[in-house]
Amino acid sequence: MNAYRTMSQILLVCACGAAVAACGSTSTTSAAGAAATASAPAASPGSAAQSQIKAGWTAFFNAKTSVAKRVSLLQDGPAFASIIKSQASSNPFPGASAEVTKVTMTSATKANVRYSILLGGKPVLPDQTGVAVYQGGTWKVGATSFCGLLIIENGGKASSLPAACKAAG
Repeated sequence: MNAYRTMSQILLVCACGAAVAACGSTSTTSAAGAAATASAPAASPGSAAQSQIKAGWTAFFNAKTSVAKRVSLLQDGPAFASIIKSQASSNPFPGASAEVTKVTMTSATKANVRYSILLGGKPVLPDQTGVAVYQGGTWKVGATSFCGLLIIENGGKASSLPAACKAAG
């Protein structure tokens, strides 16, 4: 199997967990989310926020993480629940995971994340850049990041992405 096909399949696995979470930040925020965002903790390098982001990204892209947990780890996750569930049920790569190598806080509610998608512990999509957002009192995989992975999975086409990706920008 060629590298593109392998990468597409890995992304499919990851997408089921991350669905749209990786798609980055979105402009829609619930009232509860807005309140939590307003009280987001100040983060500095090496902070608890960075640890939470790493743990959340690792869990989100872990094929063994439940669908419900993945939805909770993705920005605006309920909007992507059906795609996450669909991808989880057809998961051909149970050994898929992610490794976060760097988290850079850009504000109290947003961070840049450098990560690699792994299969069997080996990088198949190395050195990717995404975003984490603070929503509802939790650091989550950004919807724009996940949507970006979905575009790669779809051969560079954005036309068949879920509506939530379009909303994420």
